Amino acid sequence: MPAAFFDVDGTLLTGTSLFSFLEYDLATRGRPPSDYADAFDGIRKNTEADLPREENNRAYYRLFAGRDVAEVMAKGRDWFQAEYARGELFDPRVLMMLREHRLAGDLVVLLSGSFPPCLTPIARFTGADAVLCSTPFATDGRYTGEIPVPMIGRAKAEAARSFAASNGVRFEDCFAYGDHSSDAHLLSSVGNACVVGEDPVLAGHAGDNGWRRLPGYTAESALPHSQGDT
Repeated sequence: MPAAFFDVDGTLLTGTSLFSFLEYDLATRGRPPSDYADAFDGIRKNTEADLPREENNRAYYRLFAGRDVAEVMAKGRDWFQAEYARGELFDPRVLMMLREHRLAGDLVVLLSGSFPPCLTPIARFTGADAVLCSTPFATDGRYTGEIPVPMIGRAKAEAARSFAASNGVRFEDCFAYGDHSSDAHLLSSVGNACVVGEDPVLAGHAGDNGWRRLPGYTAESALPHSQGDT
């Protein structure tokens, strides 16, 4: 059976779990909105300085240094329930594709730079078979603020290839869905790629390689699709 690898933020989800969760976490701990603005601004400055996206991923997890892992995991479950209740957490077109893969008997894998507090409830809701993600180090039940490997760029492709090999899956038979240019390594590695959104780099790859494309999500675009659509 093939595997279907789904990027999460901006692909399966309409937004970014990392920032949504950070804002929720700070607010529910009674922290002022300026704390979130400061954290977001720090990461934005890294982007403007043209630092690798992997460095932004590391900078994010340093914000959780010293936090109790079990408490953050529980907060992730609460965050998911709150965001799902608000509506439009998932891109319904991509969620439908995920469910079609499950019905077809394919392995469904969430592949993300996000971390278990956000991804565990998403995986449970979608019935994903596995989660490959950025996993912060922890000591004595508390996050250190460091991660071994940011699940960004080439790391995604390498993790997906390793998963396929471990599960006896031909990688060229697999599917992958992504929205950002950093997903190009993954999308280029599988036999069936789908670009979600308007990233110009991925749009170019899609045109050159005949990949499937879905436009950026709007409520009007959320019409029924099947995997045979182009």
